[in-house]
Amino acid sequence: MIDLYYWPTPNGHKITLFLEEAGLEYKIHSVNIGAGDQFKPEFLAFSPNNRMPAIIDQNPADGGDPITVFESGAILQYLAEKTGKFLPTDVRAKKTVMEWLFWQMGGLGPMAGQNHHFSGYAPEKIPYAITRYVNETNRLYGVLNKRLDGRTFIAGDDYSIADMACYPWIVSHEKQQQDLNNFPNLKRWFENIQARPATIAAYKAGEGLRSGEMSEEDKKVLFGQTARSTQNT
Repeated sequence: MIDLYYWPTPNGHKITLFLEEAGLEYKIHSVNIGAGDQFKPEFLAFSPNNRMPAIIDQNPADGGDPITVFESGAILQYLAEKTGKFLPTDVRAKKTVMEWLFWQMGGLGPMAGQNHHFSGYAPEKIPYAITRYVNETNRLYGVLNKRLDGRTFIAGDDYSIADMACYPWIVSHEKQQQDLNNFPNLKRWFENIQARPATIAAYKAGEGLRSGEMSEEDKKVLFGQTARSTQNT
């Protein structure tokens, strides 16, 4: 049993994608990031960056006490190594998957996230910031499109945790002001993953948790965090 602490965001979806593909038994524990659930002491005890997703593996491979893991990339790597799925053991092939996993963690996710923030959530529309992050998202789409030229998946012929990490960040391409028709290799890859039964199940798992648009109070909780506010919660 995997206890998944989750909210239906791109980082949350990464983990349900893996769990559904691998056929692992899991239980979702809602972490409503607009309501401030990520600051609860019981959650911070194993997710010290007050961010979801995080997991507790109740049946770790070493047979010992439950293992906690936070950070979506670390969770994907942990689960892949636990199950022996979606991460090659060959040193060169594994290296490639890990390169693109970290590319998503360090580039696509943060840049698309800033795109979302300044285009959709910021109370003041700052043209420079919007242009900066829309353009950088566009550049990263181009990098991924080029990588997928002649390849079924990011690391080659096999679906991997690199694909699971990147896909959820492409789902909101329209909000990111990106046209997939300009990236034919990326579009083919995206539609391929979108049609997978496990992808459909992964997104269905989060249905009903989020209700409507984020309120102004929710935004204050989510975007107004400082060291003082997190320590005093």
